[in-house]
Amino acid sequence: MAGFKPFGMPLCELEVVKLHFDEYESINLVNYLNLSQEAAAEKMDISRPTFTRVYNRALKKIAEAFVECKAIEIEGGNVEFDKQWYKCKKCFKLIDGLANHTRCENCKSFGDKELAIINEIK
Repeated sequence: MAGFKPFGMPLCELEVVKLHFDEYESINLVNYLNLSQEAAAEKMDISRPTFTRVYNRALKKIAEAFVECKAIEIEGGNVEFDKQWYKCKKCFKLIDGLANHTRCENCKSFGDKELAIINEIK
């Protein structure tokens, strides 16, 4: 996962907002996985006030990118994954392990050849 950019604009013409991995993870836990901020802070092994600062910083950066048409780069941190993650090369759907691979809704073909590994497990 490298980041996102506004549709139809070349990356070389855009300013970039850097979103640190901990900021990304705070958004993932609260907005995608629907955890409370308290549960998310516990999962990230940080205090609730620290989590709130990280989360608010992430929201501010995402809002800046959205409103000012800037790209977002996700960077930083030593991260270990407990699963192998894949991305469909055609529709970009994320898949957490081959056992969870099902036909993508918008893809005509189906198979492991359509998948790109996006992380390495140690």
